[in-house]
Amino acid sequence: MTGHIYKHLELTGSSATSIEDAVTRAIAKASDTVRNIRWFELLDTRGQVEKGKIAHWQVTLKVGFTLED
Repeated sequence: MTGHIYKHLELTGSSATSIEDAVTRAIAKASDTVRNIRWFELLDTRGQVEKGKIAHWQVTLKVGFTLED
């Protein structure tokens, strides 16, 4: 990692399946337009409850990517 310069983006992903799926979907979508994504940090997790059960997950994450030379 010596000499790398990183830029950060904040993303929010959602899923009816799981927290992991929400993170995966957010990173996959961002990868369509952002090159060189290297890491992520989970900042916040929320969920929607319906009839006493988890109906939906939502996560906010910070993503870091390297700037090109």
